[in-house]
Amino acid sequence: MIFVNLPVADVAAAKAFYAGLGFQQNLQFSDDETASFVIEENITAMVMTREKFAGFLPAGASAGDPAQHVSVMNALSAASREECDDLLAKALAHGGRPFSDPQDHGFMYGTSFADPSGNVWEAVWMDPAALEG
Repeated sequence: MIFVNLPVADVAAAKAFYAGLGFQQNLQFSDDETASFVIEENITAMVMTREKFAGFLPAGASAGDPAQHVSVMNALSAASREECDDLLAKALAHGGRPFSDPQDHGFMYGTSFADPSGNVWEAVWMDPAALEG
């Protein structure tokens, strides 16, 4: 399983954004400072206030501000080019912003966006025939 932990500036905005992408909120692991979203069976995103996020860090480490510095881009596999475009459209409709222009390499296509706090996500499709070599 993969748990992606993300610092956010506004948990309510993050909840609306990730629910708008179609991700299911797990209320068992959500409160006023944290929200858990099941992306797929084995992938969960945990959004939390920057203060709560910093509480998981060792002494001396500080939580970065994703709106100021990109330190990770989370890529999700998509079943088609259309699914990439659809996820981008949902992101933009729910408070996200474009991150970079769509990338079209023929056998691979991807879109990217940032959540309202600046955390970056990509949706990437690869032609199954190209994966076979």
